[in-house]
Amino acid sequence: MSAPSKPVVLFVVGPTASGKTDAALAIVDALRGCGRPAEIVNADSRQVYRGMSIGTAKPSSDELARAPHHLVDVVDPSDGFSLAEFLRLARAAIAEILARGATPIVVGGTGQYAWGLAEGWQAPEVAPNPEIRARLEAEATALGVDVLFQRLQAADPEAATLMDPRNVRRLVRALEVIEITGRPFSEQRTKEEPPFEPRMLALSFSRADLYERIDARVDSMLAGGWVHEVESLLTAGYTSDLPAFSSAGYREVAQFLAGVLSMEQVAEKAKTATHRLARSQANWFRAGDERISWHRTSEELVQEAVQACCS
Repeated sequence: MSAPSKPVVLFVVGPTASGKTDAALAIVDALRGCGRPAEIVNADSRQVYRGMSIGTAKPSSDELARAPHHLVDVVDPSDGFSLAEFLRLARAAIAEILARGATPIVVGGTGQYAWGLAEGWQAPEVAPNPEIRARLEAEATALGVDVLFQRLQAADPEAATLMDPRNVRRLVRALEVIEITGRPFSEQRTKEEPPFEPRMLALSFSRADLYERIDARVDSMLAGGWVHEVESLLTAGYTSDLPAFSSAGYREVAQFLAGVLSMEQVAEKAKTATHRLARSQANWFRAGDERISWHRTSEELVQEAVQACCS
């Protein structure tokens, strides 16, 4: 007798502003129609932070009410949150969802999070070292992030090929782990086959169309209270040099509040930063990647999800 097939876990991935939240909630509704409950697991590295909702495009209260959500609002902006911690929490959430007879839908644009789950990465459990981290961050500020990337290329070329050269936080983490353990970062990330079958789904947009969607969303965020959100964070004692504030646009809004930038400059810089984020995310989710099923419409994507879970 053949072994039972693994349960399906759906992944809705892709760059920012590509419609992942709407598509995931449409899947929830469609699965409910065939008697299959579903729950959403966040795989966005910024939506884990409390108090950072507007600028991270976190699901609204109405959207959160449409399905159980996991790994949203789990840490304060001053807290660290590593890939290892995400994998631990997300795997626990997926196991609990499956035990309830529901379908997990992993939703987000953070490539390391999505592929880490789908491919069974085992991230190194190395506690942060504040002194090493502060020194590396100071070097990045004084000398430029290229210095850190070049150092990682020399110490661990394999890890460097998987790293965004502009992502200070992840470069610092990789170098920190190397310094603490004395071993290449890439050697400490192994893989174990996950206990589920991942189905990677994404919506396809041209770069021009995606940029148009991003720009409209930034304008909507600024009109919808983003400045007040950042002001509340700063008033609460959080500072704009925290890693959480590296989310596209947050430091620019903080500069507006400090009188350094005009609102027009904030909008322009936030859009440019988000365009850059989208390009970085597209490196993780490439159109030619056979592991991902790309769709031009949400209806097609939802139909594939239903076929995977209800047939």
